[in-house]
Amino acid sequence: MQERRSNADRSQETRGVLLAAARELFLEKGYAATGTPEVVERAGVTRGALYHHFKDKKALFQAIVELEAAQIAAEIEQGSSGAETPHAALLLGARSYFVAMQDPHRVRLMLLDGPAILGAEVMRRIDLETGGRELRQGIEDALQPDTPPAQVDTIADLVSAMFDRAVLACNAGADARAYEDALASLLTMLTCQCDRTAFSNVLTP
Repeated sequence: MQERRSNADRSQETRGVLLAAARELFLEKGYAATGTPEVVERAGVTRGALYHHFKDKKALFQAIVELEAAQIAAEIEQGSSGAETPHAALLLGARSYFVAMQDPHRVRLMLLDGPAILGAEVMRRIDLETGGRELRQGIEDALQPDTPPAQVDTIADLVSAMFDRAVLACNAGADARAYEDALASLLTMLTCQCDRTAFSNVLTP
């Protein structure tokens, strides 16, 4: 029994060093420029060990994206934990997302390579299991109590897309402060306790 636990511990340790090495390389070089021989060399393990834990390079990459998404969500949660109102939590969360995504390598991993390699549906699932779930809850808390769940889902999708588009623009050299201020204004208008029926009627023929 002790031997089996020891083997399990060694297996987890090997998986951990593989993930750490792969994360460094995918962040430094991107998916296309990273080869599995580099990963095993940096991790100090055998090629067989890599394929024991991961089916292929794509599976390894997906594991890295999932871990990175969870880390970003944790950073956002920490950054918004002191908010006194749902609206304040949204604003702090937005700011925390911008801070978390200041690293251009992280932007490439999550917003460029991730969708290109894993596809939109996989990235959406990962998002809904991490930061997207928290964003939806934050929006639901900030909206009027009678907002239909389907509308909350749609608003969360739109806000998430706005965040990602803003990060990509800032990563390309746009004025980050201007985007942050604009998003804060949009979130404030979105969650204000006002009657949005008239606005909806304007948009709906």
